[in-house]
Amino acid sequence: MGRRPLAVLAAGIAVAVALGTAGCTGDGGDGGDARPAAPVAGGAEVLPGPVPSGLALRPAPTDSPAAPKVTGTLTDGSSLAVAELWGDRPVVLTFFTSWCNTCAERQDGFSELSRSYRDRVVFVGVAGEDEPDGLQEYLRQHRVEYPVLVDAGQQIARSYAVREPPAVILVAKGGSLLRGWPGGVDAATLDDALRKLVIAP
Repeated sequence: MGRRPLAVLAAGIAVAVALGTAGCTGDGGDGGDARPAAPVAGGAEVLPGPVPSGLALRPAPTDSPAAPKVTGTLTDGSSLAVAELWGDRPVVLTFFTSWCNTCAERQDGFSELSRSYRDRVVFVGVAGEDEPDGLQEYLRQHRVEYPVLVDAGQQIARSYAVREPPAVILVAKGGSLLRGWPGGVDAATLDDALRKLVIAP
């Protein structure tokens, strides 16, 4: 009689294990272990919010040339006209690729700078000649939380006379071209330029 309860218990455990294993195979079709897909980095979800009230900006020099108006596709397939962004605040365009070592060395600084200026100055990445998976890995690794245009055909780069990454372009509110850095720039120098050229004290 003493062995019967142990036999029943062992049988119950075996059934439970079998049911648990069957539930993990995915053949049951209930999707219990399916996880929601992560948002595409650099897509429309990270477009800026409303302009902060009281944002004070320096006027652009009257002799500044107009920045080229470009429209492109974000990493999630959404369309973006950059001129819509600079209609009410300054824009920083950062040209890069995921395989550019200098871009990678400076990206963390840009990512942090974009967060510190959130909604006051819009950062927009322009990625050229990149594979989607490699680009997504780069954006997530460097915590890029601003929109990124995919410039596979280099049309946007040519519009701004960018021959190769990295490069950075600063555009004032209203679309005046303030400054460009062929070969790129570090975050500290860009921060200094933003304070001197666009953000009023």
